Amino acid sequence: MPIVAQSTETADWVSRYADEVIAESERRAPGKPVVVASGLSPSGPIHLGNLREVMTPHLVADEIRRRGYEVRHLISWDDYDRYRKVPNGVEGVDESWAAHIGKPLTSVPAPKGSAYPNWAEHFKAAMVGALADLGVVCDGISQTAQYTAGVYREQILHAMRERGRIDAILDQYRTKKKPGKQSQKPLDEAEVAAVTAYDDDTTELTYTCADCGFSETVKLSEFNRGKLVWKVDWPMRWAFEGVIFEPSGVDHSSPGSSYVVGGQIVREIFGGTQPIGPMYAFVGISGMAKMSSSKGGVPTPADALRIMEAPLLRWLYARRRPNQSFKIAFDQEIQRLYDEWDKLGAKVADGSALPADTAAYTRAVGTAAGPLPATPHPLPYRTLASVADITAGAEDQTLRILSELDPNHPLDSLDAVRPRLDRAEAWISTYVPADQRTVVRTEPDTELLGSLGETDRESLRLLAEGLGTHWSLDGLTTLVYGVPKVMAGLDPEAKPTPELKTAQRTFFALLYRLLVGRDTGPRLPTLLLAVGAERVRFLLGR
Repeated sequence: MPIVAQSTETADWVSRYADEVIAESERRAPGKPVVVASGLSPSGPIHLGNLREVMTPHLVADEIRRRGYEVRHLISWDDYDRYRKVPNGVEGVDESWAAHIGKPLTSVPAPKGSAYPNWAEHFKAAMVGALADLGVVCDGISQTAQYTAGVYREQILHAMRERGRIDAILDQYRTKKKPGKQSQKPLDEAEVAAVTAYDDDTTELTYTCADCGFSETVKLSEFNRGKLVWKVDWPMRWAFEGVIFEPSGVDHSSPGSSYVVGGQIVREIFGGTQPIGPMYAFVGISGMAKMSSSKGGVPTPADALRIMEAPLLRWLYARRRPNQSFKIAFDQEIQRLYDEWDKLGAKVADGSALPADTAAYTRAVGTAAGPLPATPHPLPYRTLASVADITAGAEDQTLRILSELDPNHPLDSLDAVRPRLDRAEAWISTYVPADQRTVVRTEPDTELLGSLGETDRESLRLLAEGLGTHWSLDGLTTLVYGVPKVMAGLDPEAKPTPELKTAQRTFFALLYRLLVGRDTGPRLPTLLLAVGAERVRFLLGR
């Protein structure tokens, strides 16, 4: 199959990697499916930084599928790794879980109340669900299943035969070796067991538990409870699966890191070739520079999908090159992010978007299998959030307000603005602090009204009288901005001046104090629609 070349001037990063991966796959394994890979450890909640480990190869794999190639995206679940510590902030987990430290993750009990059989399956489930919502097609591989079924037995025996060469390679990258410290062996016995003897001919291995002192001799050719150390395990899998593309985080890409060492081991020990492996930068959230699963309360993909639609979350990963860091907003910034997304959608629709921006948008809204679910009538997120804030999710009030945004095209059902409405409601109820929520006054602020001068009273009169003829989102926008213009003797359509902007801000603050008891709040046109004309007049003393 011919390679579909992309212009270097217009191609986005996904297309460039797809070109490279296709060419490399044809060189290594012509006619076979292209193999890309990700690795995830279900040692705790799998956070949004880990999602980049999956989204980077997914986007490349999806582009290759769009070109007509068969692709396998492998996700290796490192569920045979040791349970190293009790993570912070995990519901249903207490210090009693410390008794399981050292066991494989699949042998550790799930958190209390979980429907899953073990720790690994519990944390895998949320990620699997999120990936399905994101349109990620992948083949999951349990390393517990692989190792305990003896799938890698020959590779383990080969690594043990080559342990001297492996240790020599690892020695090249060690910056310091403590006196008397034993060399690292291929099997993952560190901190758990010490290998005291091994016979290459019989494959008999003797080990002693570092904790309890238990010792036994087993035959590796029949023993399915060992695991290669990470820096040997990873390159072994590259060769075993024929991986062409697998990214890694910055912590795996530094000199002497797993990716660098693995490149030498896969060539010299397993006779394979290192995958194309771009480094990806960290993903943060508002107020955090780096996410770590060792700390509690770090947002997961499922958390993000509760407050934003899947295409938006895909876009965040698609629009930035892997080596570019970015943040995902869980605060007020999400409203600006949605504005940017909607503007891009409009530009793509009218053909004015840049080629790379169009490519990122296209990758976000669908995959090679088809489009992702979308909101039929996507109203601005900030508008939906404001309405959800004011109505506290009351559907009848929400439908009334949203129908009055554009009386010429009223909504028949809230289904037209879902799932975006649901995401905005979830954001308001989950991430907006109680002291920032909007509570409309039940009675007029008579003290404030009584203190107003003639100018302020006249401004309120003009606003109250104009409600009936301006009762739509656009109409009320014109009205609230126009009242200060009229009070200044200007035409309602006059362009703003610095003095006029000051007068508008003062007028807006007065309205907010009279309606919600503070100086700021949701956009005033939306707030007025939500409160209703009769109640607005009541609270304004008109």
